[in-house]
Amino acid sequence: MSQTLPQELMERLLSPEAAPLLVALLAVLVGVVALVLVLARGSGRRDPRLDQLAGRLGQLAESQAVTANLVSERLQAQERQVTRVLEERISDLTRRLGEGLQRSSDRQAETMQDLRARLATIDAAQKTITDLSQQMAGLEDILSNKQARGALGQTQMEDLVRDVLPPNAYRFQVRLGNGRIADCVLNLPNPPGLIAVDAKYPLESFRALRNARDEVERQRAGKAFAADVLKHVKDIADRYIIAEETADSALMFLPAEAVYAELHASFPQVVNEAFRRRVWIVSPTTLMATLNTVRAILKDARMTEMAGIIRKETRALVEDVGRLDERVGNLARHFGQAVEDVRQIQISTEKIARRGDRIEEVEFGGGEDADGSLLPRP
Repeated sequence: MSQTLPQELMERLLSPEAAPLLVALLAVLVGVVALVLVLARGSGRRDPRLDQLAGRLGQLAESQAVTANLVSERLQAQERQVTRVLEERISDLTRRLGEGLQRSSDRQAETMQDLRARLATIDAAQKTITDLSQQMAGLEDILSNKQARGALGQTQMEDLVRDVLPPNAYRFQVRLGNGRIADCVLNLPNPPGLIAVDAKYPLESFRALRNARDEVERQRAGKAFAADVLKHVKDIADRYIIAEETADSALMFLPAEAVYAELHASFPQVVNEAFRRRVWIVSPTTLMATLNTVRAILKDARMTEMAGIIRKETRALVEDVGRLDERVGNLARHFGQAVEDVRQIQISTEKIARRGDRIEEVEFGGGEDADGSLLPRP
């Protein structure tokens, strides 16, 4: 215990934390010794104990100086170590900060690039919306003009007809026998014959019906809408259904599905009147179905026509086969006669050959037999 305590005391005194305290204590001791020596010299007496104390204090001072140097070296070593650790940590922190800043810069660059792309997309969408707004304004202008609206309906109808039917199955802007010009005529076989198609678009009365604010206004707009449609039905029936020239029915094309749906949903009397006058009201969808039916009829008629041509050609083919069989028989007879003639010729040549052999065997100057024929040489 007595040895451990001084050792612990020395370790504590040599620790970096006790260095300031030791320096201060050393300074106090040196001051005390100096004061005692001054006092002793002033009294004119020299005490050996003071010399001994001074020696011990000198030793203690030297020991403390060594300890202070040791502490200073340790402090410097620790300071260098701490500085190195701090420098390493600062370097690592700087590196991490640099990497983090670089990643952040890259992300910000990607974000800015994405933002620019989105802004470009938004600009393009805005331009598209502006173009659509201008087109809608132009469409509004077209729909507000009756002639332009009629041309729009006619163009839509012509596009549908061109998409479904072959070119020889329709004609546009056809002048009929009564001088009227039909928007389109479908060339069907008789019956039914030619079917006229006319485009109509009662937009003003339909808009008034849709924008009606109360029941009274709606009834008034409904009557006007029904009157407009009936007028178109009557005009088509009178102008484009001509006896012995066209079919006994015609088509009225409404280029808007909403108008067609409203007409069939709320005005069945108008539809029935159109049926009575044999004017079939069609929308883009129902006109497409009608045109597909017309195409099927044309295809069936074409197949029927082709079947007649095939039957006629088949009969002609059978007659040709009969004539060919007769001529082959004649040729076979000629071949038979030629074979017989060749056989007879072969017989004659064989006889001639035998007679030649016999002539070679005869010796001139030989005897004759009783009938005068030459005798063979003995």
